[in-house]
Amino acid sequence: MNRSYYSDAISSFCRKSTGDVLARLVQANEFALEQTQRDAWVEEIRILQATLTAYEGGIYFEYAIPRMGRRIDVVLLIKSVIFVLEFKVGEHHFPAYAIDQVWDYALDLQNFHEPSHAAHIVPILIATLAKVESATIGFRNDTDRLLLPIKSSPALLKAIIEQVLALSDGPDITADQWESGRYQPVPTIIEAAIALYNGHSVSEISRSDAGAINLRDTAQAIGDIIVASRRSSQKAICFVTGVPGAGKTLVGLNVATIHIDKDSELYSVFLSGNGPLVAVLREALARDQVQRAKQKGDKVTKSKALSEVKLFVQNVHNFRDECLIDESRPPLEHVALFDEAQRAWDKQQTATFMRQKRNIAGFALSEPEFLISCLDRHPDWAIVVCLVGGGQEINTGEAGISEWLDALKRSFSHWCVYISPHLHDSEYAASATLRQIQELPKVFFKDELHLSVSLRSFRAEKVSLLIKQILDIQSEEAAQTLAELRSYPIVLTRDLVKAKRWLKEQARGSERYGLIVSSQALRLKPHAIDVRSPVDPIHWFLDGKEDTRSSYYLEDVATEFQIQGLELDWVCVTWDADFRFSPAGWLHWSFVGSKWTRIHKSERQQYLKNAYRVLLTRARQGMVIVVPPGDEEDATRKPEFYDETFEYLRSIGLSVI
Repeated sequence: MNRSYYSDAISSFCRKSTGDVLARLVQANEFALEQTQRDAWVEEIRILQATLTAYEGGIYFEYAIPRMGRRIDVVLLIKSVIFVLEFKVGEHHFPAYAIDQVWDYALDLQNFHEPSHAAHIVPILIATLAKVESATIGFRNDTDRLLLPIKSSPALLKAIIEQVLALSDGPDITADQWESGRYQPVPTIIEAAIALYNGHSVSEISRSDAGAINLRDTAQAIGDIIVASRRSSQKAICFVTGVPGAGKTLVGLNVATIHIDKDSELYSVFLSGNGPLVAVLREALARDQVQRAKQKGDKVTKSKALSEVKLFVQNVHNFRDECLIDESRPPLEHVALFDEAQRAWDKQQTATFMRQKRNIAGFALSEPEFLISCLDRHPDWAIVVCLVGGGQEINTGEAGISEWLDALKRSFSHWCVYISPHLHDSEYAASATLRQIQELPKVFFKDELHLSVSLRSFRAEKVSLLIKQILDIQSEEAAQTLAELRSYPIVLTRDLVKAKRWLKEQARGSERYGLIVSSQALRLKPHAIDVRSPVDPIHWFLDGKEDTRSSYYLEDVATEFQIQGLELDWVCVTWDADFRFSPAGWLHWSFVGSKWTRIHKSERQQYLKNAYRVLLTRARQGMVIVVPPGDEEDATRKPEFYDETFEYLRSIGLSVI
């Protein structure tokens, strides 16, 4: 695949006229060509032809970074080094955002482009009007082969290349091998949604190892069930399971984007009851559509873009309410994909909501049963795809997956049921109901409906297993799993200031970091953490380092309700006394009024454990856990409320900072 607008041997590039190079760039350009872009290319060509005459290697203009949807101005391959160049033509200074930008490009190559993994990668920001007499060249640590971003003027560029080449070692990089190497991105769910919405397939934005093959197999299995159901005019429901971060949401978005045409009989809708996830995805998609239109010379308003993406990602409660208007009319969609299906409401919660918020008395269906009934209105065929997270129920009234199965047994025995065999696993709490559902005539178990490998963390796939072992108090197994996570740092501290400093030291470029806590963590206020102060997820997840409302500022905190279904690169989990370790097991507490009270209901205990499961599986690259020291003078924060939790985590082998 040719990822660049222009590629050539450096020696050949230096012999070409500016017009020849520019013509190829213009021909490959997919956007409206503005004069500023043309002038920038001319200046870049002039600078590089003057600088590179003594070198052999490869040169690439406008090299595509598919995960990020952007292009690197220039990539140079010289000996054993990859130079990533970002030009700011007409700039006297080096903006902070531009430093992050060139660093992001270099990180993307290091993390996801196979031939670049072991090479020295050098991000260089060139401000064409800057007056720079010398450059700082160095690494962040002894093991890193990615240099810190270098600030350069055009006149200094050759000297920087010489200094870097003198420091580097290893075999020369051959252009053919580098160009043909596998690019194996691991996008965030936001990046994935944007890529899928703009026509990329799931195979283009995921790795090609066993975990990603599993992802494609699952998507294909769902696609095959949709086609077969339509052909035979039957109704079917699929239960897709997966470990945290395995790509359940990605699978759902993939199916929805394949069948995005609302005039098609296969039109699909992606539904989620997760309000923050829906809001963040919609906003990210709308911003991206506005930006893409601007690059093409078109104008799309934010409101127009939002109105279009709202059809693609819908809140399940809005879908439900639309189906209430006319209880005989089927929905427009034949295929409905329910994200986090285990969080749908039980009968009591649904009836209460209908009575209090919709003025409908005597509503007698749980949310799963009503939602299936909506698709059942179709006279021919329909598909429901339930994307199921194990141990992810975190709120009162969430029915769990058993209610979906019970609804099928009670009212929809004519439906075909396709089930992941892992629905038997303990975290799905559905074994008893599964035994009963197998009595139905059309029940099929399909291995492809389980996603077994976490794709969230490209550094370590066993993070979700480690967290399960920690929460299940399998300390020996947890210690063994932790020892295998060499490239995924998890550290422990009692000092929130140290934790914040650690986050900032770990993150590079625009890698996102933030503070997350349990919604029951009500005694962290002395640490300036107030869970009752609502965070706006759109600003928290999407806005930049300059915005005080963003996660970068480490002021506002997200709880399990805002973070579920989303992720950050680096997180700080601050552990309060609501969930305490003891030799007898986990103790569950709720802060009411001015004191802690024990939680005795098993359902609420499970919600609290699941909340910590969600919090501890949100980081893509690493995390710091803060267990505060407590305060002898504060009866609500006694040191003994926290000490045993800290010692338990330390005993597993977490490094203390």
